[in-house]
Amino acid sequence: MPVPAHTRPHPAGARLPWWALALPVLAFVALLLLLMNPSDAHAASGDPVLAHMLERARQLVEH
Repeated sequence: MPVPAHTRPHPAGARLPWWALALPVLAFVALLLLLMNPSDAHAASGDPVLAHMLERARQLVEH
């Protein structure tokens, strides 16, 4: 007599909560607006704002 495999069935109604999609979309839109804001056009003239933001993000991820 064969032994049944021990696998867990996936629940049919398994869905992500609303915030699992909303938060990454919100973060992407916020960063996009920061980059496209014409009042910050002076930042492209050599001001290391983007480098500072990336460094800060790296520090937050490491801790």
